[in-house]
Amino acid sequence: MNDPIIRFEHFSFQYHAQAEPTLHDVCLSVRKGEKLLICGPSGCGKSTLAHCINGLIPFSYKGEIGGSLTIAGRESRELGIFEISRTVGTVLQDTDGQFVGLTVAEDIAFALENDCVGEPELHERVRTAAALVGVEDHLSHAPGELSGGQKQRVSLAGILVDDVEVLLFDEPLANLDPATGKQAIELIDEIQKETGAAVIIIEHRLEDVLHRHVDRVVLMNGGRILADTTPDELLAGELLRENGIREPLYITALKYAGVSVTADKRPDHIETIELSEEDQARVRAWFQSVPPAPEKPETPVLLAAEGVRFAYPNGREALAGLSLAVREGELSAVVGTNGAGKSTFCKLLCGFETQQEGTLRFAGQDMAELSIKERADRIGYVMQNPNQMISQTMIFDEVALGLRTRGVPEEEIRRRVEETLKVCGLWPFRSWPVSALSFGQKKRVTIAAILVLEPQIIILDEPTAGQDYRHYTEIMEFLLALNRRGVTVLMVTHDMHLMLEYAGRAIVFSGGRLIADAPCAEILTDETVIRRASLKETSLYTLAQRCGIDDGQAFVQRFIDYEREAVRT
Repeated sequence: MNDPIIRFEHFSFQYHAQAEPTLHDVCLSVRKGEKLLICGPSGCGKSTLAHCINGLIPFSYKGEIGGSLTIAGRESRELGIFEISRTVGTVLQDTDGQFVGLTVAEDIAFALENDCVGEPELHERVRTAAALVGVEDHLSHAPGELSGGQKQRVSLAGILVDDVEVLLFDEPLANLDPATGKQAIELIDEIQKETGAAVIIIEHRLEDVLHRHVDRVVLMNGGRILADTTPDELLAGELLRENGIREPLYITALKYAGVSVTADKRPDHIETIELSEEDQARVRAWFQSVPPAPEKPETPVLLAAEGVRFAYPNGREALAGLSLAVREGELSAVVGTNGAGKSTFCKLLCGFETQQEGTLRFAGQDMAELSIKERADRIGYVMQNPNQMISQTMIFDEVALGLRTRGVPEEEIRRRVEETLKVCGLWPFRSWPVSALSFGQKKRVTIAAILVLEPQIIILDEPTAGQDYRHYTEIMEFLLALNRRGVTVLMVTHDMHLMLEYAGRAIVFSGGRLIADAPCAEILTDETVIRRASLKETSLYTLAQRCGIDDGQAFVQRFIDYEREAVRT
């Protein structure tokens, strides 16, 4: 094979602001034409490794470098960041932070304009790059008019126009709905085949990335490379689970059934894994041995929407004839495409917007009679990014803020805040500044700041976004504990794993309409709903079909019930 385009040799890096190195003795090579997945738990060093590859280290983030990193045969420390960008093109997790043009065409042309490329050639190269990623019909559009998947395509075109040798993707699936994420992985695969570039994907959603072939998976933890091997070899071992990475659901199901998952069975994809008759029989026997979970008694309706319609001032109808009911003590997922109406529904509940038609009721009362403050006493809303909610320096003060603005006596504030901090697992940090916390801990602070107001419903926007499996599980087990204490939980999410594992039902939006409201296993085995709402069929359903189980929905539900017990014991 050709020489490495990127080579780390006993490489280490320590930020000036930190007492210990973030990367230790990294040895890694990437050749042109390879596709690499780098994964690992939060804080493992994978983002730092990416910053070294694209030149942000050492040019933007300063620190001490040990060992060697060569890019296209030259030591990275001797290259400028502009020179590195000629070889390495990066698509950021937040594509909005990457746009520089007022239109798609201007954005794609940015690098060419900097190189003083003449107009005829510039226009031709822009059209070629746009066609390669499928946005040739959007060249006159403003970036803000595009969907999340289209924005990602434009960012990709903006680096392809420069004919780079390495394409680096930083969590490309983080802000995409399941169907768009699947398309993104397919697009990356097509571009890699078209261009022959090396592709490096940094992502913790392993099963989603493995939708298309990956040559190698690099597993990191503690700033070190723990494994650099094929997906088949990695899936056959226990390193993923031991290091907080969620293995594909079908792999977990096979292990529950007592099937030996070995590399020679080619387990990297549900469609290609080789299952013997004995393996299939084991899966069928396991399915028959797991009893269905008992049905929960029906509780009173707490929140109801009746014929709700809402349109924005520009005329776009965001909700049309919405009718649904949320019952006391439920933990439900709200899912659907970007722009389907999920966020608008939450805004109406909180009073940030007012519907033009229909009625919202809380415990039977028309919510039109309630102010935003009165709604906030009943319904708490937790945003996806905790940094957008936090305004106080100290944890205690942040959690106490809502009570203080309501004029609650300080003695009662202290009692309620201390009790809430204990419930949220934040008591040991009660005297800490918020800035000293991790992202997941900050998320708990924002939940605590809502919980202390004693709402009956908590709405969470993407509660586990950007979390590795261990932190994901911690947050969700915490929310489940709140739910068991009587708090009704609504989760707006694109994460199908989360929906399957924790939600009792899924409320599905598409085009401003409610198109399904049913148990999650039913939703993720319904091809029509999956297609209309840009969801993704679970690999568990495919496994059931491959093992001759006719009732795939029941198989998925049994797995969910069994998994919930396995996680908690």
